[in-house]
Amino acid sequence: MRVGVIGAGQLARMMIPAAIELGVELRVLAEGEGMAASLAADHVGDYTDPDTVLAFAREVDVVTFDHEHVPQHVLRTLVDAGVAVHPGPDALRFAQDKLLMRERLAELGLPVPEWARVATPDELDAFIAEHGGAAVVKTPRGGYDGKGVRVVRGAAEVAEWFATVGEDGRDGALLVEELVDFRRELAQLVARRPSGEVVAWPLVETVQVGGVCSEVIAPAPRSAGRLADVAADVAIAVAEGVGVTGVLAVEMFETVDDRVLVNELAMRPHNSGHWTMDGATTSQFEQHLRAVLDLPLGGTGCHDEWAVMVNLLGGPAEGTLTDRYADALAGHPTVKVHNYGKAPRPGRKVGHVTAIGPDLDEAVYEARAAAAALQD
Repeated sequence: MRVGVIGAGQLARMMIPAAIELGVELRVLAEGEGMAASLAADHVGDYTDPDTVLAFAREVDVVTFDHEHVPQHVLRTLVDAGVAVHPGPDALRFAQDKLLMRERLAELGLPVPEWARVATPDELDAFIAEHGGAAVVKTPRGGYDGKGVRVVRGAAEVAEWFATVGEDGRDGALLVEELVDFRRELAQLVARRPSGEVVAWPLVETVQVGGVCSEVIAPAPRSAGRLADVAADVAIAVAEGVGVTGVLAVEMFETVDDRVLVNELAMRPHNSGHWTMDGATTSQFEQHLRAVLDLPLGGTGCHDEWAVMVNLLGGPAEGTLTDRYADALAGHPTVKVHNYGKAPRPGRKVGHVTAIGPDLDEAVYEARAAAAALQD
């Protein structure tokens, strides 16, 4: 079984151990030399070039992704050539374009913030006036980890965004949403295989710092019962409604009036699921490989009561993560460290740590302390 991954970031890197355990041959098309998944990167090339991607795809049984940025015309070229692509272009377009995503979720009757497509500053100002004087504006394409997202009180704050031309022909069209009054952010991870089987992991709570995921707690505290059931039902409805194959992460808001609203979608393994590598029966990376190969999906139960994942953002001010191993590993022997092999840089995700155990406070302390020892 040969799986080709387009993109050589940390997600592709973390698929490697799962592929080895399953006896799957993993090949990676890297954007450049020396990337996180260089261990499996047997091709280096431009993922926006149809000929390059097709040549890579012809050597594998199925193509999947480390990111969602492969252009639609490249994806269509693969499908037209008979290549198995999971998730396929019809699903990926909803992760690539936030306006299309909001339209599709609304068609499916799923809970989302109030939103609109705005093509002019006047339209944006009118929406802001109707929604309490503030709103969230997003560029439809290309934004992630807080990029391409602004809380604004007037159209002048995103004037340069209106000057851009969208790839889909909607000149300067932006997505505007109500500024949701939420209690916390949640994420629901599911996996779906082409034959239709779907499984869900426990709902998790995520903590964002500057628009970037900082911590994940699994399961989300105070989520057992209705909240967990609703979140799982919504995520499964998304997976089936847009035809996702592989892992899907649905980021959500839990509002102060006890609603659950869909915020963002990611059709690949996701930061909110990294805890599954150490805390769940089947990691999201193994599950993704199973799903795209249309193999029976694994169990999603937890090894212990709690799992806490803390991202290593930026890394140490001097040296590398491995320079800190002696103290960090000795001081926190129960914490699992995942190093992405990236050079430290402010705000960059260079790794993560996970602590599991029966006591939430202890797991939080161990994960945070180990992360501090590795990068402060």
